Amino acid sequence: GLFPGYYEPVLRGARAPDTTYRWPLYGRPGDLIDVDLGDFDPDLKGKKVTGRVEGTALVPYPDRAAIDGGALDGKGLELLWVDDAVERFFLEIQGSGQIRLADGTRTRVGYADQNGRPYRAIGKDLIEIGAIPREQMSMQAIRTWLEAHPADAPGMMARNPSVVFFTERKDLAAAAGPLGAQGVTLTPGRSLAVDRKYLPLGAPIWLDTIAPTPDGDRPLRRLVVAQDTGGAIRGPVRGDLFWGAGPDAEFLAGHMRSPGRLYLLLPRSLSPTT
Repeated sequence: GLFPGYYEPVLRGARAPDTTYRWPLYGRPGDLIDVDLGDFDPDLKGKKVTGRVEGTALVPYPDRAAIDGGALDGKGLELLWVDDAVERFFLEIQGSGQIRLADGTRTRVGYADQNGRPYRAIGKDLIEIGAIPREQMSMQAIRTWLEAHPADAPGMMARNPSVVFFTERKDLAAAAGPLGAQGVTLTPGRSLAVDRKYLPLGAPIWLDTIAPTPDGDRPLRRLVVAQDTGGAIRGPVRGDLFWGAGPDAEFLAGHMRSPGRLYLLLPRSLSPTT
């Protein structure tokens, strides 16, 4: 399967907007409704739709273009404000991060929910339009293109209609890691995000893949634990490896998209089922 990586970015932010801090991080809207379709039809167990009620109908929640255009204005959902729309975009993809405030303190934001729209990897779009060669594609390459094309960047980012809503994790010290879907602190290089449809949280997994270091690709074979999930992680042999925070973690996460294998480790007392 395929094994990308992710990390915890650090953004500059403030608790009130001004001419520098103009891009809001939103909390979960109160009118956001998640519907488990399995409650209505057993054949749809594990599937859900997300939206909001208009009149007597459940309709899709606004997409990225609508939200950036003001669809959530006046609802009091702004948690924090950051100084860079591109960095905010990548924060949503990573799912959690740290915000460095002007007074030098830091706070952490974590995933609360998303608007129900499907995630779209804009790297594929940039390859298709010839903006970035396929062999040079990375998170860093996408960021460089977006920063170099400020007029086109909003439209390109809007191709990904999925928007993540955050919660501020004031109970966690800045030195601790982010919380994963399992509710425990993620460990750099050891926590794996998986598709819960196929792999259970908390399961130990032997990972055999490749790490793209600055000095070249190196084999990566180690024990990891399934402790998180992600909107872009789909399939039984797929995992997103958490690398932590800082420049080294950003490099590894941005360049890792490695083929590999995973081995699910189960107690002898259990009988695996397909």
